[in-house]
Amino acid sequence: MKYVSTRDNSKDYSFEDVFIKGLADDGGLYVPKSLKKYNSEELSKLKNLSYNELSTDIINQFSSDFISKDELSSLVKKSYSAFREKEVVKITSIKDLKLLELFHGPTLAFKDVAMQFIGNLYEYYLSKNDKKLNIVVATSGDTGAAAIDAIKGKSNLNIFVLHPNNRISSVQRKLMTTVEEKNVFNIAIDGNFDDCQNIVKSMFSDLEFSKSINMSGVNSINWVRIIAQTVYYFYSYFKLGKEYISFSVPTGNFGDVFAGYLAKKMGLSIDKLIVATNENDILHRAISKGDYISKEVIETFSPSMDIQSASNFERLIYYINNSDSKITAHIMKKIKQNSYQIEKNNLEIIQKDFLSESCNEHETLEIIKKTYQENNMILDPHTAIGVGAANKLSFDNCVVLSTAHPCKFPDATNNAINMHEKLPQELQHVLDKEENFQVIKNNTEEVKKFIKSKT
Repeated sequence: MKYVSTRDNSKDYSFEDVFIKGLADDGGLYVPKSLKKYNSEELSKLKNLSYNELSTDIINQFSSDFISKDELSSLVKKSYSAFREKEVVKITSIKDLKLLELFHGPTLAFKDVAMQFIGNLYEYYLSKNDKKLNIVVATSGDTGAAAIDAIKGKSNLNIFVLHPNNRISSVQRKLMTTVEEKNVFNIAIDGNFDDCQNIVKSMFSDLEFSKSINMSGVNSINWVRIIAQTVYYFYSYFKLGKEYISFSVPTGNFGDVFAGYLAKKMGLSIDKLIVATNENDILHRAISKGDYISKEVIETFSPSMDIQSASNFERLIYYINNSDSKITAHIMKKIKQNSYQIEKNNLEIIQKDFLSESCNEHETLEIIKKTYQENNMILDPHTAIGVGAANKLSFDNCVVLSTAHPCKFPDATNNAINMHEKLPQELQHVLDKEENFQVIKNNTEEVKKFIKSKT
């Protein structure tokens, strides 16, 4: 399979380019030049596969020029061996909704599903290439811990994680900053997540710098994250056995819900993808009325969604404009100038696949409270927003992606129900362990200087 950039599709790229570089040199995101679409007969052959077998089949469609199917199968098995659920994910119910629990990996968030695989894929790549890579990633809370867990201690790999200082939960931070391996570096930026993300993007765009340190990235813009996340849409669809189902996805950066869109483009019978946001509602405003104008980021109980610049939305822009990279590049300039309004015909195309809703802080806490009272189940605030969005839109046959374990957000659950879930026993040690991170001002050159000093 060949890949192109959303901003210039005149040049072809390999899976290796897409995986290792993460972001195209022109600032665009990678997408497949053409896409495998399963027919009904092929889908029926997939429905009885285990999670590992399904992952191998789907990922192989995108990576066969990079890794053999047998080697991929071994890598997938290794990646998911540490998950607390044998089938990686788990489906539960609350009233008329299904919850797809994605937090059974080592750092208790959906990011583990893709990140454990990516960590092992890096190791596979480096075993065949005499290189050293420096992974640089921005996190709004969960990505950083998942990436660190997947990459810590691996040979010829360093990881630098930028998080917004004092703007993620203490548990999210400690899962990152208490890791002792020498190849892990935590950077707290005096700013918000969008600032962290912009610093990482600007470092990728600085080709002299990024090449000098062999820089790679595992943010949600990395295509391998998207395809690994696509698997659980297929898996839950097959397990539920409905003709059509919809998914409600708590999202800030549009990566997880874009994975659902990819699954639909690959032939899965998905009705609607519900984009569920908190008060940082740029995606809700964009999808409901075409308003893609960012506002100031508001701190909430759901910090992983405190984002006003949804990077993966660029891929959707590319597809709804008939894969025209010139139009996409022009729109991305407008977005950078904060002046993009989605045209009516494009909005109608988006709304064939997507709906959206947002929940404010009060609503989020009330959903946590009501769910606990009626179901004796504690939801994390992001999942609560997914439930709230599905309920507001009154959807049947709807699966809510439960993206994180509630123990990571004690402030939210304490406010809602005056209690919180404890960390699993094997992670209790992070609460009292010494933290190690560097506070750096919101300045790209300062971050570059720090990274250079460690490579």
